[in-house]
Amino acid sequence: MSFFIRTVVLAAALLPLCTPASADPVQDARLQGALQTALTLNRMLNPFRIEVEVDGKQARLSGEVENDVERQLAEHVALATRGIEQVDNQLRVNAQLVERPLELRAYAQRLEDATLAAVIRARLLWSRVTEKAPIEVQSSAGVVTLRGKVDSVEAKELAGVVARTTDGVYLVNNLVSLDTAAMAKARETPVGAPIGAQPSDSWIIDKIQNSYRFSRNLDGLNLKVASEEGLVRLSGEVVSTEQKAIAVEIARQIIGVRGVDADMLKVATKVEG
Repeated sequence: MSFFIRTVVLAAALLPLCTPASADPVQDARLQGALQTALTLNRMLNPFRIEVEVDGKQARLSGEVENDVERQLAEHVALATRGIEQVDNQLRVNAQLVERPLELRAYAQRLEDATLAAVIRARLLWSRVTEKAPIEVQSSAGVVTLRGKVDSVEAKELAGVVARTTDGVYLVNNLVSLDTAAMAKARETPVGAPIGAQPSDSWIIDKIQNSYRFSRNLDGLNLKVASEEGLVRLSGEVVSTEQKAIAVEIARQIIGVRGVDADMLKVATKVEG
């Protein structure tokens, strides 16, 4: 065998060893960040130090969790992350983690409380009734407290409804009070009078869908939303007439909605077994 041929054969043999494991390190980093965020936001997994490595479409998990339920959950979270198709689950089960320092669990609870309060604030901002209301939202282990002064009874009541129907809330202390001076001024503006520019239909659809997703009363995946110049059409399926009424009311109070047509939103028929 000539020197040239031997050189080519040797180079071909070494090529797999010299080729980077991933062709797109930027994409790997992006997927790794997305998966790490998903694990951190999961209320069962965020107390644990789970290390993540991504190579192409495969994720490798390492670290320790308290039991096998959490080990399997971490794998499911990884597989649910868009772009991840395989998981090398190297997580170890250590039952002694039940006695680990409480700082991480306390941090996880603070993170969950902050997220829950932010979701409620966002839902209040999307509503035409509470858009400009100076309502303060605090959350502690699922107990939400609302404070502030509003210019209508409707705003106070809606703030309580929004908080109570948000997924993850167990109790609401509605300490919002009525500002009599602001109420008198508000009466000068006709009810339903538009304030500011009309938002786009895509914005309206997005806010209604997010409101459904954050609500514990509805399955947002089975609800379809369309909008044309603020006239909203709902379709899909709910499990009861009560859920249908909730879906309509949530859509109706979003800023920019001028009407809601729910004729195509069906109530599931119970099958006798």
